Amino acid sequence: MKHLTEQLRKKLQLISLLILDVDGTLTDGRIIVNGDGAECKEFDVRDGHGIKLLIKAGIKVMLLTGRTSKAVDHRARELGISEVCQGVLDKGSFLDKLMNEKKIAPASIAYMGDDIVDIPAFKKVGFSVAVADACDDAKMSADYVSRNAGGRGAVREICEMILKEQDKWKAVAARYGLP
Repeated sequence: MKHLTEQLRKKLQLISLLILDVDGTLTDGRIIVNGDGAECKEFDVRDGHGIKLLIKAGIKVMLLTGRTSKAVDHRARELGISEVCQGVLDKGSFLDKLMNEKKIAPASIAYMGDDIVDIPAFKKVGFSVAVADACDDAKMSADYVSRNAGGRGAVREICEMILKEQDKWKAVAARYGLP
């Protein structure tokens, strides 16, 4: 596991946008398809709460996935995520276009993924994260490897990490009566 060094802490302080892969990152990677072809995905409620906390603290969140699913649109609406990009197979080129069109500096973007399709995105952003159960190539390519698995708290872990490194966690915690 890669550790959070002082250099990585400094990178986290610059993040204003967290981009999340969906299958294997926001979910555990399993896709349930019923007899009618309808797709179901499982999402972790703590990951969702972490996303909401991040958004409330002024950090944008975007979903970026190679697949297309109504379940992803539904979950994004529940969490208040307005930027959802599905069916994106070349994530590196997508990020180039996004940063150019929106004038976003690479250093201000964090990206979380789990597979080799995410590696081109890892190389474009200021802080890249592979979930604990990511493929080995993704883990070796990322700046940081989460302690938690995809769909099992990895996103929450990174949301808290960003909030803490930006000194926003105390304000979040105070809302819940924590010191």
